[in-house]
Amino acid sequence: MAVFEGAGVAIVTPFKQDGSVDYDQFAKNIEEQIAGNTDAIIVCGTTGEASTLTHEEHLDVIEYCVKQVNHRIPVIAGTGSNCTETAIYLSKEAEKRGVDGLLLVTPYYNKATQKGLKEHFTLIANEVKIPIILYNIPGRTGGVNILPETIVSLCKDVPNIVGVKDATGNLSQVAKLMALAKGTVDVYSGNDDQIVPVLSLGGKGVISVLSNVAPKQTHDICQLYFEGKVKESCALQLDALEVINNLFIEVNPIPVKKAMNLQGNKAGVLRRPLTEMEPENAAKLEKSMKEFGIL
Repeated sequence: MAVFEGAGVAIVTPFKQDGSVDYDQFAKNIEEQIAGNTDAIIVCGTTGEASTLTHEEHLDVIEYCVKQVNHRIPVIAGTGSNCTETAIYLSKEAEKRGVDGLLLVTPYYNKATQKGLKEHFTLIANEVKIPIILYNIPGRTGGVNILPETIVSLCKDVPNIVGVKDATGNLSQVAKLMALAKGTVDVYSGNDDQIVPVLSLGGKGVISVLSNVAPKQTHDICQLYFEGKVKESCALQLDALEVINNLFIEVNPIPVKKAMNLQGNKAGVLRRPLTEMEPENAAKLEKSMKEFGIL
């Protein structure tokens, strides 16, 4: 059984002006997601600026999220690292804090061969009991790509590795993965502009940046598809396209934090080295949000 089906939000971590985590606002954001029918919360991922959280902050944010959600929807924690031992530590600690699953990004900077990827993910998985979703995002990891054959092998050979968030942008690779997997791999789109195409190939849903500012609409794209209303699902996907493009006009999560702040100071500041959005890009984002009806 999949960890979740539908739209999971890759939730931002809101910060106060002094750079500390704004837990009061985080609680409000979580409640807004649940009210908007978001199907799962993915905490401390790329969008959550996990790379600039200390280990203590990382685990505190995960624990707070689990307690706030209180079993209403699944919580999946990003605990990946380019250091296998660090990933094991974070994964074990996140499991202790009650998460429903883990999201493990491909090792970055030091990279790895396909053999190394298999060993890395297997070693982590063997230390926990909860389900694991791999996170394949070559654009963030120095071009390291988990090949379809490797993903299928891991999902077949390691009981608690169940799926992958595919942010390659390569639909041909997703199709090959689905053909090889024959139902053994739960695939989630890691790109908001490819939700419907990935669902059409047998995907389970999306792990979404868009959902931070449009939870109901992102959920509905998936739900309409599941209900067989493919034209309606596709229409909503296309209506959201300009907003989606502008949410990635600068590196994520710069635009989505700007978008949330346009909606009412819901995200706060960014941690360096990320900086505020360029004014001309912010204007494009604001215009597209108004046209999509989320501002």
